[in-house]
Amino acid sequence: MCAGYPAASIVLTCTDPRTFPVHSLTQEGPLSRFALIKAVLGPIMRLMFRPRVEGAENIPGNGPVILAGNHLTFIDSMILPLVCDRQVCFIGKDEYVTGKSLKGRLMAWFFTGVGMIPVDRDGANGGVAALMTGRRILEEGNIFGIYPEGTRSPDGRLYRGRTGIARLTLMTGAPVVPFAMIGTDKLQPGGAGMPRPGRVTVRFGEPMEFSRYDGMGRDRYVLRAVTDSVMAEVMRLSGQEYVDMYATKAKAA
Repeated sequence: MCAGYPAASIVLTCTDPRTFPVHSLTQEGPLSRFALIKAVLGPIMRLMFRPRVEGAENIPGNGPVILAGNHLTFIDSMILPLVCDRQVCFIGKDEYVTGKSLKGRLMAWFFTGVGMIPVDRDGANGGVAALMTGRRILEEGNIFGIYPEGTRSPDGRLYRGRTGIARLTLMTGAPVVPFAMIGTDKLQPGGAGMPRPGRVTVRFGEPMEFSRYDGMGRDRYVLRAVTDSVMAEVMRLSGQEYVDMYATKAKAA
């Protein structure tokens, strides 16, 4: 999912994004693997999930773009890269690539092939590392995909967004294209186990830009306002009920 970025490994326990050797790997490798994945697995997944894609024309054909959407279940991160014409870089979990079984190795091959970037989100500086990785991806003119809720919804509702999305758009000037995954939680309840065949919808909204807040990226009220604007659009696209609390807090309750 990420032109110019190796999907080499998603070892989230791994790398400081400042030292991740992005430029030491050529475009040809990851792009060829991405093309292969789309060619081989794309038809299978289209047959299995029959994705209905709405508003794909809202994704600019070039330049930096932030895709920000809801997160219902594991297969969201499998479907999103396969319905986009451009590669989409994103951050994932280390367990997606560290498995030693055949299934684990296949998952690693898939997710690294579509563009997961290694960042230690659980370390002391995990949030900063993720933010700086996203910034670098955008400054190179690529697409960065993010789930502002920070984790999968525990109950199908849409939860409060984290302000990293606002920081990214204000730091880079990249437009935000909101999107909604609809129906994936019905095919894979709880996010575990093999998904059932069925139809899903991926709906993209119109690009949102926040240049009116230039120079205000440190204002917490501005960061919250930008984040809430994006989440309001995701809610409109998805039709989900909104809960004004963080999903992590709901899961811990």
